[in-house]
Amino acid sequence: MPAPPATASPATLDQELDHAVAKGPLRHIVIPPCPTLLLRMQDALRQPEPDLTEVARIAGSDVAMSAALLKVANSALYRGDMPVHTVGQAMNRLGLEHTASEMRAYLVRRALPVNNPRLARFWERSTKRAHAMAYLARHLLGTPPDVAHTCGLFSHVGLPVMLQSLPGYGGTLSEAAARVDRSPIATENANHRTDHAVVGALVARLWRLGPTVMAAIRRHHDLDALGQGHGEPEVDQLVAMLTVAEHLMRRDEGLSPDADWTQHGARALAWLGTGEAELGEWAEDLRDTFALA
Repeated sequence: MPAPPATASPATLDQELDHAVAKGPLRHIVIPPCPTLLLRMQDALRQPEPDLTEVARIAGSDVAMSAALLKVANSALYRGDMPVHTVGQAMNRLGLEHTASEMRAYLVRRALPVNNPRLARFWERSTKRAHAMAYLARHLLGTPPDVAHTCGLFSHVGLPVMLQSLPGYGGTLSEAAARVDRSPIATENANHRTDHAVVGALVARLWRLGPTVMAAIRRHHDLDALGQGHGEPEVDQLVAMLTVAEHLMRRDEGLSPDADWTQHGARALAWLGTGEAELGEWAEDLRDTFALA
């Protein structure tokens, strides 16, 4: 069965995913349940007035997560005159947005462990991408930073899910990395009749990440339609930001631009109303943030 169309709206994508789960390739995909603490945090943050007491209660309910927050709050990027020793102090120093992003990343890493050399540093790079997305959201109009962070964190989540669910997918990853005649997405579809963008969209739906994030994850490698008026502006915004965030991360790691950037980077920048001049400033601003991931 072919993958859902890249220009699908969130509503249409829901229908396509339903069909693929019932009768198509997604019926073999096993997705771990969303962590209860993550669901609680999402509900607390979606209130008209975010429930800070509930967020603090969730942060303090897991010793390892509390330790992770304290480590970030006492890092060189955030360290103040005195070290912090409690979750409440860490939250005050980091602010609600960054506290939530650190908690989200911790809970997702624990729910979807990746122990495969073909995806070395997967969550480290996902965290970098998420931080870059939140940074871009604060510098560009149209997308809340928490939505951008979530989209960046989950944009490639289909990779470990497929690796755990589909026999032979590890070989597909190796083949996709070696081939130059077609994209990794095309190799995935040729071998498994689906790809990590579709599977990632399914994870986003089951984990209640929101229809805009779900659609952006589905479309994050389908850039031909960007800015052509076929999609929803909020989704286009996230897709363009993901393209830029990926480029900034690869630039920080000393890697060459990927095919998405080479072919569509100018289009993504144009859609966002910015240009090459800003990339250098953003890369410099993100250097310390990337170092913490």
